[in-house]
Amino acid sequence: MTRLLLHTAVATVLAAGTLGLTQPARTSGASASDGVHTVRVPDGDPHERSLAPRTTEPFSMIGVTWDDPDAALDGTAHVRTRSRESGAWSAWRALDTDVRTPETGPERHRAGVRGGTQPLWTGPSDGVQVRVSGGRLPEGLRVELVDPDGGSDAVQTTVVEPDAVEPDAVGPAAGAPHAERPAVTSRSAWGADESLVKDPPTYTTGTRAMFVHHTAGTNAYTCAESASIVRGVFLYHVRSNGWNDIGYHFLVDKCGTVFEGRAGGMDKPVLGAHTYGFNTATSSVSVLGDYSKTTANAAVRESVAKVAAWKLGLYGIDPTGTVVLTAGADNGKYKAGQKVTLHRISGHRDGYPTECPGQHLYDDLPRIRTLAGKAAKLDEPAPEPAGPVTEDTTVVFGR
Repeated sequence: MTRLLLHTAVATVLAAGTLGLTQPARTSGASASDGVHTVRVPDGDPHERSLAPRTTEPFSMIGVTWDDPDAALDGTAHVRTRSRESGAWSAWRALDTDVRTPETGPERHRAGVRGGTQPLWTGPSDGVQVRVSGGRLPEGLRVELVDPDGGSDAVQTTVVEPDAVEPDAVGPAAGAPHAERPAVTSRSAWGADESLVKDPPTYTTGTRAMFVHHTAGTNAYTCAESASIVRGVFLYHVRSNGWNDIGYHFLVDKCGTVFEGRAGGMDKPVLGAHTYGFNTATSSVSVLGDYSKTTANAAVRESVAKVAAWKLGLYGIDPTGTVVLTAGADNGKYKAGQKVTLHRISGHRDGYPTECPGQHLYDDLPRIRTLAGKAAKLDEPAPEPAGPVTEDTTVVFGR
């Protein structure tokens, strides 16, 4: 059993086999203004690696990344953190390893793309202890400490580059399902640093299904912190994972507030980075928090349903129905080219081998579909509009 023990900002003497650590050093390319502080784990024996003591800076989100984006962490990663306010240490919490790098688009081919866990929101912290155990560990392990409020103060609006080609939008047919757009907190409002998004968005052929996720991590946040959590996820996806932008199209907090995710136009079919094998022609909404043990409230269910009903309604799609999708990659659950019948509103686990979006939120999906059907005004059934993607069209996702 491989064990990697990283201990940060521990003032007291720890038990045998542990290592005191008081501030992580930064790697080149990361600075306080980046909002992400990186701790490199030295190379050496893949079964016994340690980290020399160093100093730390404030952070509110943590994750672990490694060099090879195709490598999986064959084991578990646990962290505990120290509160900046009280000085108390949290209980050990597991990092969610159900993550894969997008298989298409700029992210897959960008230099510096890394594998990694899901980020964990910790709240304002100044100490961390990390424990990784399993088989042979991936090379280039790093602990990523994210300070979403430590970046540039400049907030810019989304700019779509002139050479970004958008497909012709296909509006719903007369009488087809449609819904009102819910209130959404824009990227500029939650503080996205658009200078970090280097490549223009990639557009696909419509939106045929919506995948529901959770960010995992903690539910012990206040809704006043939600914008900071979204900024943290954005910084982690861009700075730590090496992606071009945040992976999700929409995010929802436990108060039901909806946040704009990936840039390129909420009403456009932007290629996301959310469900490996099924990113093309689908959209995504991720709920902030862990719904493996905690139930989602009515505000969460209503907001997820409204987002799905509106997004699918742009293409005249009944959110309560099903669709046949074609896997674009071998993802551990389906083979590339395999046809799969999925609900129009599906969970992440329906397309990829993961526990996401947590059992409780997954169990809520039937109710969410019913709510979405009501929001979609299904009084007059109508066929889906003609366009670049229809039920008779084979779409190879991820190509």
